[in-house]
Amino acid sequence: MTPVELSRTVLSAVRRAVDGGELSVAVPARAVVTLPGPGGCGDYATNIALQLARPAGLPPREVAEILRPHLSGAVGVADVAITGPGFLNIRLGGGASAALVRDVLTRGPRYGHSDTLAGQVVELRVPYDARAEVIADALVRIVATQGGRAEVRHAEPVNLRPVPAPEDPAPLGPDAARWALLHPAPHDRPRITADHLVQRESNPLFRVRYAHARTRALSRNAAALGQDSDPSDVRGPSDLRGPSDLHGPSTVRRPSDRLGPSTVRRPSDTLSPSAARRPSDVRDPSDMRDPSNLHGPSDGHPEGDLLAALAEYPHVLRLAATHRAPDRLARHLVGTADALLGFQHTVLPRGDEKPSAAHRARLALAEAAGTVLAGGLSLLGISAPDYL
Repeated sequence: MTPVELSRTVLSAVRRAVDGGELSVAVPARAVVTLPGPGGCGDYATNIALQLARPAGLPPREVAEILRPHLSGAVGVADVAITGPGFLNIRLGGGASAALVRDVLTRGPRYGHSDTLAGQVVELRVPYDARAEVIADALVRIVATQGGRAEVRHAEPVNLRPVPAPEDPAPLGPDAARWALLHPAPHDRPRITADHLVQRESNPLFRVRYAHARTRALSRNAAALGQDSDPSDVRGPSDLRGPSDLHGPSTVRRPSDRLGPSTVRRPSDTLSPSAARRPSDVRDPSDMRDPSNLHGPSDGHPEGDLLAALAEYPHVLRLAATHRAPDRLARHLVGTADALLGFQHTVLPRGDEKPSAAHRARLALAEAAGTVLAGGLSLLGISAPDYL
């Protein structure tokens, strides 16, 4: 079950509770589903009970208790726990990770698109400034992924005024110049330096593009070995836990949760491990997370970080569109890239190993990561080369 499908499942649970007279509320248009926050558990969490508490005239936990049996009985849901003031934490049935990877590969560049802004026109009034125009250009594409239409014009009063670049970024070239303007938050002053051009791990743009190139190299090398990809056997940490684990703290971390040294190698088709971890997103209350609690130990499953990044991508796109913040997308791509670089060394057989179902599943996961990286870079107007 993908996050989009789970959101529909949550709404169906609300509808059943309303139809049964247990809740007296209007069924909302959508339900936000994200990764569990600190103290959460399972695969996903939703704040739908908190959202409905006021119109229902009930405490959030009581609303959550009403919704829990309707959600627990849904196809694809293994168990549901209530944490905090009323968050519903959901553990999916077996095969959830495989379904996520298959969804990414099937939808391709359209993975993460939704109708959140369907029928809405987002007016972007910008000053005559290079950075404002680049951000507006990226937002036109990002808003379109959510079904909306952004219109850009130079007019007062301005509603998109980022901190201008201290100098002309054009000498960096089109890709590095756009990244230099888009990666920092709009209220931060961008750095226009040659650091954006160096091919080393300290350069986030290089890591993102290099990670994409690695996914393409893995596909080429796998083809040379006669190995194809198949997501059927993709296994994440949630597929390896039992029902009792739902009621303890979640060990599935986002790519940004483990900060440590990176060993990204120079571009080549040789396999090399990496343990890079970088912050991938700026959070706000709608993320339902406390950034101060996000630094945890490794869960022992390198694919877990990558699966978490892929699952979070639709949510990041929605936030980037609704908050007019392409920097959210840029930072999430960095986290996804670092997760891929920490996982890539497990994809192909080594030595006398023969390609197995596990190798085919890992290749599918790597290719799904490449799809997200290429799609995200395209939305930012930055190229994703197959060779680097």
